[in-house]
Formats: sequence, C-alpha cells, structure tokens
Amino acid sequence: MQPIQRVAIVGAGNMGSGIAQKTAQEEFDVQMVDREQQWVDRGQGIIRDFLSEAVERRIFSPAQVEAIQGRISGVVGVENTASNTDLVIEAVFEDFDIKTAVFNTLDKACGPETILASNTSSLSVNALAEATGRADRFVGLHFFYHPAKNRLVEVIPAQASSAETVEKVVQYCKMLGKVVIVCGDRPGFVVNRFFVPWLNEACLLMEEGVATAAQIDAVACKAFRIGLGPFGLMNLTGPPIALHSTDYLAEQLRTPRYTGAQNLRDLIEANEHWDVSGDESYTPEQYTIIAERLYGVVFGVAAQIVEEGVCSMEDVDRGAKVGLRWARGPFEMMNRVGIQEAHRMAQDYAKLCSKSDEHQAWKVPEFFTQQSDSNDLWNFSYVDVSKESGVATLTINRPEAMNALNETVVGQLNDALDEVNADESVHTVVLDGAGKAFVAGADVKFFVDKIRADAIPDIVTFTADGHTMLNKLENSNKTTVALTTGLALGGGLELALACDYRIGTRRTQFRFPETSIGIYPGLGGTQRPARISGIPSARWAVLAGNFMDAQTAHDLGLLTHLVNVAGVDSCVSELASLGKPENKYPGAPNNPASPVASFASSFFSDKNLSSLLSGTCPEGFDAEDKVVARQLKSLSRTAPIALKMASDLIDATSQSSLKDGLQMELDNLTNIFTTSDSLEGLSALIEGRKPTYSNS
Repeated sequence: MQPIQRVAIVGAGNMGSGIAQKTAQEEFDVQMVDREQQWVDRGQGIIRDFLSEAVERRIFSPAQVEAIQGRISGVVGVENTASNTDLVIEAVFEDFDIKTAVFNTLDKACGPETILASNTSSLSVNALAEATGRADRFVGLHFFYHPAKNRLVEVIPAQASSAETVEKVVQYCKMLGKVVIVCGDRPGFVVNRFFVPWLNEACLLMEEGVATAAQIDAVACKAFRIGLGPFGLMNLTGPPIALHSTDYLAEQLRTPRYTGAQNLRDLIEANEHWDVSGDESYTPEQYTIIAERLYGVVFGVAAQIVEEGVCSMEDVDRGAKVGLRWARGPFEMMNRVGIQEAHRMAQDYAKLCSKSDEHQAWKVPEFFTQQSDSNDLWNFSYVDVSKESGVATLTINRPEAMNALNETVVGQLNDALDEVNADESVHTVVLDGAGKAFVAGADVKFFVDKIRADAIPDIVTFTADGHTMLNKLENSNKTTVALTTGLALGGGLELALACDYRIGTRRTQFRFPETSIGIYPGLGGTQRPARISGIPSARWAVLAGNFMDAQTAHDLGLLTHLVNVAGVDSCVSELASLGKPENKYPGAPNNPASPVASFASSFFSDKNLSSLLSGTCPEGFDAEDKVVARQLKSLSRTAPIALKMASDLIDATSQSSLKDGLQMELDNLTNIFTTSDSLEGLSALIEGRKPTYSNS
C-alpha cells in the first residue's frame, strides 16, 4: 500500500493553515488552497508568524523553518488542486452546503485515487460522503485546535469508506505524530459529545445563580484537574462556537437539556466575553453542587458513547486527556470518585434532563448501572491484539502516556504473548506502539512512589514481571518483530531489543537515559546491546546515554532494518517469510566503519574505562574536541553509582550467558534503588530539573 505523500488543504484559515503547517513539518508536500490570493497569503502569514515564534523559542532552526515553508505551495481556486494529490482535507466553514460544493469541485479536479476528507467537528460524515461522488474514498477528520500543537485527531469513517482509505488516512495522521481515535459517525463524535454539554451545564449553573463564572471555573479546575475552566475556555475559543455546537447536539440528539443557555445567547448578542475576573473562592456546598453536576453530565455521556459503539472507553479517556488535556479521562475519574457515586451523579443529571424532556430520551446506560451494582472498578485494556494471515500484531495503545510501561501494560503484554505464542496459526509476532512513540520507557512515577514508600520489593517484582514478558519474546518459536518507527527510550528500547528484528524509519529515535536519572537499565539494557553491537558500542549507548537517530541505530545494529515509511509493511512480510535470524547476537556493530561505531570502539575501549568512570579524559584524546567534550559532559551528568553498576553489568556480558546476565540485573535492583541518587534522579526527571548527585 503506497502511503500518502501529497496533501492539499482547502481553506487557509486558522484550522486549515495549522493543518498545512503540521503536515509540512512532517515532510509531506502540501498545497494550501483557497478561493482568493488574499486568503492564501493570509494563511501563509499565519504559518510564518507561528514558525517565527517557534524559532524564538528554539523549537525550530531558521533552516528548518525555511524547509517547512518551502514544502507549502499556495493554490488559488479549488478547481486548481493538483490531480495527483493523494489526500485533500477540506477545512472550510462548518456548513454542509458550502462543504458539499467544495467536494463537487474536488471530485472533478482530482484523480480517481485521491482520498477526500472533511475536517468537521459536528456534521454527518455519512451525509458528506454521499455528496462527494466517491464515498469509498472519503473520511471525516476532526483536528483539535491548534492542529500544529494538539496531538489528538478523530478519524470518522463513513459507512462506505474502504478499509484501505481508512488505513491510509490513519497512517497519515500517525505520521503527523497524532494520537488517533477511530470512531463512529454520531453527533459530536467523541470529545465534543461530552465536552460541549459540560460547557453548557456550566452556563446553566451560573444562570441558576449557583455561583459566578469565576467560582464555577475554580471548582471545575479543581474537580477535573485542569488549568482553565469552562468559561475561560469559551473565552479562548469563542462563545459562538460553544453555542453553535451545543444547539447542534440538542437538535441531533433530541436532548433539550443541551439547548444553549440563555445567558450564553445574551453574551453573544452583546458581543462580549465571560467575566472571569471575580472572586474565585467558593463554599463547600457550592463545590459539591457544581462538581457533581459537571461530573454527572460527563459520566453519563461518556457511558452513552461507549454503549452506542462510537468508540471504546479507553478512547473516551484518551480523547479527554490528549485533546482537552484533562489529567484523567471520564472513566478514570469514575474509578477515582467511586463507581456507585459516579452512577448516582449521572442519574441525578438524567433527572434534570427529564424536567425539560417529557420523553426522557437521555438515559444512563444499562451497563453503567450494572457496573454500579457490582461496585467493581472499570478495567482498561492497553494492548490491542490483531491477527491476519499468520501475523499477530500487538499494539501498545497508551499514547497519552507515550505508551510507557506500567504494571498493567506489562501484565497485559504477558497475557497477549501467552495467547499468540500458543496459537499455532501464528508464525510472526509484531510489536507496535500507538501514536508518536514505540514505548517511551517505564512509568517513572511508579518508581518514585515505591522508593518513598520504602517498597523496593514492588519495584523488583515489577521488573521481574518485565523480564518474564521479555523472555516470552526472546524464547518464542515465532518470528518476533518490533516496529520501532518512533521514539523508544529505556524500557521501550529494551522491549524492542528482545525481538528478533527491529524495523525503523527516519523518525526512529533511541536512547538509554537511565544512568543520568540515577539507575541502570534493568530490563536487559546492560545485556542485549553489548551482545548485539559489542561492549564499546554498548558503553557509548548505555553509559553516556547518547541519543541515536535511525542511521546511528542501524549502524550499531540496534535497528536491524531501516526503511522508508512506504516499505514497513513489505519489510514485515519479508521477515515473516525469512523466519528467525541465524545469529541474533553478533557482538559487533552492523557497520563498524561508521563514525559512531568507530569512535565508540576507541574512546570506550577497555583501556580507557577507568578514566571515563573517574571523569577524566583518556590519554590520547583532546578534551577540547567537540565529540570528546560531549561524551565527557554526558558522563559527568550521570549518577556515579549507577554508572559503575551499569559498566560492571555490561562487562559481565563477556563472561556470562544472557540468562545469567539478566539475573545479575535483577539481583542488583535493590542495591541501586536504595541509593539516595536513584530517588534524586527520578524525582528530578518528574519535576523537570537537573539532579544533584551525592554518590550515595
């Protein structure tokens, strides 16, 4: 399947220009289309200003900005969209007739293989699909503002959308680094379905005189652990958008309770914004009323979304955390407040709905009631398993946390591996990560909490469970492949290295950060790199914690296959046919002549090790040399105890089996996690500061 490369965005406003910018940032060829030159110029100006700010904040270099802008070409007139465009995203005003007129023109201008998409937050995707003339090559998209920053996108297939169309668009969104929720075509889709009534309920609370806008915002910020309350958010995005969205939901879902509050209408009529400058203090009674009303609507609607099959409860939570930046999703919040209490709040909200709707269409779903009766917490699945033609794909689906490994994920991976290893129809197991990362390490907060609670045995148990899971990959009779086509840090890289093969693309990035945060890699990170790339290369990667781009990782052999994005699927098929490798652990770099491998073999040699561990420059090297100075600086920022322990464990690979070496890692865990430096390093990472190590 040839991936999308040429993308056109119709509509150069704030959303359209943002989508165009993000697309160009990820090295797609972009056309930004509008009906007049002035609007195209305005869109280019919005992008230019945004990128200029990014240069000032050192997010991009001037050269990168020039390259991004060079990938965006302005096009005047929808009819002039290039016929060989792979994907066209319409991002014009939220009006069905305007959008369908655009699609009629695009259908004539574009080639038969072009996929059309509508960026919409509310309109029926199925209805739009029928109006395009190519319903099988159409999907709905809902980018969140600002599309260059917000990581969430909802992908809404039409009933007629082909599987290939959906797969291509999802792949495009993932290449943008987006967290993708594929959802059903229901009004509001996922996030707006619960978020918009939440906004309107805040207006009704104010209208009833329960509290002021400032007080309601303050309660909402505390109850939902967010930085901006409903009124502040409406001021930011514009009150008219809130009114349009809530009236639309009221009509489409036949829920009078969602009809825009009168005070919201009056505010828009006066062309004003909410006054959120007042006293934010509130009474306990006010807090209870406001929090329970806002919880009630969110809990009830979240359950309705799942009952209707729009998406899973995991995706509902994902939408809240990624799209809205809530600390917890609705179902996680239900677990926190208690399932029975959450159900009561939703039932109380249902009673409010019944007062304005004699038919009482708004109901609490039966499965929510059953959960309340059982008083069991919601259980979440973070590992998706799919099987096709003998290939089982295990996708770690926790993108809101960069797929970080925690007790739940490790347990579910263990279960999933048991399932696929026992399945005789499966010959190949592929590990993948949802979103931008493969796996960005282990959950650091878990370690900090356990150290502070003097519960180091829990860390040992968690790590031992991780070893059990990795051994199921190591010893599987299936061919195992890691799709490390994004970021793999620490435990994530260790997970990948347990596989027979690692496939990467230009977006691949590897790093072992452990020694700089007070610990050592404990899931095989001191063992497998040395057995794959040799001891000097392992020291370069593990002791100094160097970042590796895709080419470097491939030169060292940590990536076995480096392909372009279009070649990933065919590479998996090739490896499935090839079977398990003859020699998984060659003990030498894949390309010994590469600059990094060559430098590592000399600088991180046995004779230089004592100098490096003591913080001095080895004899024969110039401390002023850029490359040398960078390594010495990296080593100086590590925790001395962690550095020495990691070094000893790497050295042990020359005299021990993999099984014995892994056991050494486990045996030393208590020693490393009881050091003061481990707590300091891990805490500093969470707190976003530089650690100060005491060598104790």
